[in-house]
Amino acid sequence: MSLFAFGPSPGPRWQLGLQAALGLAVPIAVMTLLGAPVLGFIAASGAFTVLFAGFSPVVERAKVLPFVGAGLIVSAALGVLVADDAWLVSIGVVVVAVVSAGLAFGFRLGPPGPLFFVLVFGLSAHVIATAPIAPFVYVAAFTTGVVFSYLVTLTPLLLPRVRAKRARPLRELLPGPALDADARMLLLRVAIVAVLGVMLGSIVDPGRSYWVVGAAIAVIGVAAARRAAFQRGLHRMLGTVVGAGAYALLALIHPSGLWLALLLGALQFTIELVVIRNYALALIFITPLVLLLTGAATGEIGSMDVALERIVDTLVGAALGAASGVLHPRATKQI
Repeated sequence: MSLFAFGPSPGPRWQLGLQAALGLAVPIAVMTLLGAPVLGFIAASGAFTVLFAGFSPVVERAKVLPFVGAGLIVSAALGVLVADDAWLVSIGVVVVAVVSAGLAFGFRLGPPGPLFFVLVFGLSAHVIATAPIAPFVYVAAFTTGVVFSYLVTLTPLLLPRVRAKRARPLRELLPGPALDADARMLLLRVAIVAVLGVMLGSIVDPGRSYWVVGAAIAVIGVAAARRAAFQRGLHRMLGTVVGAGAYALLALIHPSGLWLALLLGALQFTIELVVIRNYALALIFITPLVLLLTGAATGEIGSMDVALERIVDTLVGAALGAASGVLHPRATKQI
């Protein structure tokens, strides 16, 4: 897809965008009012649950998302468990990346694939290592966020016409485990970029390797195609650079409290509207959202040093993910 072209949308995205925005903003707003905003930022990360199975009917999402949520909670708990040892965090990044990719591809989970399991693991380890919060409290707050986001996705079931729709059996929604040729190639690419990403990250800072690996996995996506890898890599590089500039502008106003909750919710809603139509444009909103959310949780909000680090990590990871696309055979032209 061209950097300046908009792809077609398979269906309306406003409902998914609203659910993701509420899953992110409500915990922040509520915990801010209760005097514990950091717990709100942690719980808000549970909104990643909403992003899976986005095009499935609600009755089917109700069956699939508990498995996604459980996987995210396990990833967070593992990150918390090894947070005090940078080398264990690096090893964990590889393990979580490979295992989550194997499960996501083997059971045909679909987009966004293994990405958020790796990010949740890395973010959890980073927050525990840098912020004064007890590990159990962190996991409890994150789990609460996952449960809340899941309940938000179920709200359409209040309508009889939504409940009346028949859901397919779980074995059809998550068929597997089985890895076809494309899935095996995607899994191989994830394993390669995870190992290389951790090795490169260890040169600068082992604690940042999860970001390099996450950027690479985001480029790999769930499409087994060489051209798609190069396009997503270019989109991620340019979108992140522009998005970091947007973060710098937003950081100047030092958003906090309810205003920050509203801002993050608006960013998340916008992301869900555009992410499947133009990946580069979506990253202009994704980058400041992630930087603001993690910065608020660790007390680093507004730090340009952190923004620069994330740009470098993303460029390295995106280059890795795009380069791994050469493992796919060239597409043959149809005569």
